[in-house]
Amino acid sequence: MNALTDEVKPSTVAKRQVEKARSGLTGLKDRVMGSASDLTDSVGSSASTAGDSISAAPRAAVGKAQGNPIAVGLVAFGVGLVVASLIPTTEKEQQAAAAVKDKAQPMAHDLADAAKDAAGNLQGPAQEAIASVKDTAADAAATVKDEGTAAAQDVKSDALDAKESVQGTASS
Repeated sequence: MNALTDEVKPSTVAKRQVEKARSGLTGLKDRVMGSASDLTDSVGSSASTAGDSISAAPRAAVGKAQGNPIAVGLVAFGVGLVVASLIPTTEKEQQAAAAVKDKAQPMAHDLADAAKDAAGNLQGPAQEAIASVKDTAADAAATVKDEGTAAAQDVKSDALDAKESVQGTASS
């Protein structure tokens, strides 16, 4: 439960988002600026390419987003999330997060206790159901065996009757 609590803690979420933004900016910087050796060779072409990419980005985004409002909403949400994660949390937000965590902790224990109780309460009926299925299967097997034996005796009797009937007509 603690791992889940840590995973959804606002400060942990904010740290992850800041790290994502940082790594994205580092990757963007490396793509735009290149390595130190590439920088001396291609400053002019990199700047030109970056400028072209930046100026074409709005047109490309509008072109791809047209007719797909869900994608636009998701992109806007993602941008808002990144921007929000870059803004440091205020003391009130930290206090609110701590209060929520404090209130949620007893609920997590209550839920765990309730789950254990439910499992305990279901164990008896489950065992009874298993026993019932076993009994039913045993009864069914016995019934099939008895009916098979009776059917075999009927076939044997019918075969003897047929044999006697055939012998009786053959001797006459």
